[in-house]
Amino acid sequence: MRVVGLMSGTSMDGIDAALIETDGESVAWLGSAITRPIDAKTRALLVTAMEDARGVNHRDDRPGALAEAERRITDLHAEAVRALLEPLRLTPGDIDLVGFHGQTVIHRPDARLTVQIGEGQRLATALGIPVVADFRAADVAAGGQGAPLVPVFHQALVRRLTLPQPVAVLNVGGVANVTVIDGNAPPIACDTGPGNALIDDFLKDRTGVPFDADGRAAARGRVDEERVAAVLADPFFQLPPPKSLDRNAFRRAVAERMGLAGLSVEDGAATLTALTAATVAAIVPFLPRPPSVWIVAGGGARNPTLLAMLAARLKAEVRTAERVGWSGDALEAHAFGYLAARSLRGLPLTFPTTTGVAAPMTGGVLFRP
Repeated sequence: MRVVGLMSGTSMDGIDAALIETDGESVAWLGSAITRPIDAKTRALLVTAMEDARGVNHRDDRPGALAEAERRITDLHAEAVRALLEPLRLTPGDIDLVGFHGQTVIHRPDARLTVQIGEGQRLATALGIPVVADFRAADVAAGGQGAPLVPVFHQALVRRLTLPQPVAVLNVGGVANVTVIDGNAPPIACDTGPGNALIDDFLKDRTGVPFDADGRAAARGRVDEERVAAVLADPFFQLPPPKSLDRNAFRRAVAERMGLAGLSVEDGAATLTALTAATVAAIVPFLPRPPSVWIVAGGGARNPTLLAMLAARLKAEVRTAERVGWSGDALEAHAFGYLAARSLRGLPLTFPTTTGVAAPMTGGVLFRP
């Protein structure tokens, strides 16, 4: 099948659209991809929607700005698909399926609640292509963490590589998540902790710039290891996988334990970047064997300061996704194309070792034009 996968991550900086050819088991081709930046007005709307989502008690609730944000984000995803296809001289009739993750606004698996805004039917009608959406809900309803969803895709990709195992695939978006593949053993996966979210929020508050470009501010700063250790004392980091996080899970803990107001922009950025690296390294003691190679994707892969900190703390080889022939920026978009194909075939998306669900299970909802 030729599928378009779509991803709008917790960093809220852009929408990724990517082509993939797959049967939901093997990957025949990782195709072209684009990123459509999210404009400032829409980002502000999403920030408001995330605040309003704190009042959500049922996954269909849309208080405050959520309904407007849902329509807006859906229409932007339709634009992203068209923008991907047009220069390739492809039409909607050339595409078999779209995988639409939507925008996560709340993720509380402890309450069996996860909400990704995005109207699958609206998107399918706008594009004239069948759409699979709502990937996480079934797993969470069954008692799983609902995240991460991409390990089965990572496993399919790693099978194509000749690398010493175990291999860890680390995605650093707003939240960081990892998949560890070791031969034919079931993949182990979890969210590791804050990814770019805390760094982005700190830079936005201090400078008005929504991220630390190329890790330059962090590179000029000094890491306060005591502040890093204070956050690492949180019980989340003592839990084995599987486990998952909401984007804003550590905002309060960082405010209370790190005292960033007393640090310069550079030292604050360095300390938060070190925190991301340290929380990734904190997962290693829970693994059967430490990974030999870490493949880093997502926005964090463009941050050389973070990559250097990861290499130092992991004491292992760290490669970017591009170095192994993947698109670091589009990897999750490719993944949701793959997962859409699996969903259509009724194949499992989540597993006991990846989300903690009791048995392997499929997910996603199909919307037809």
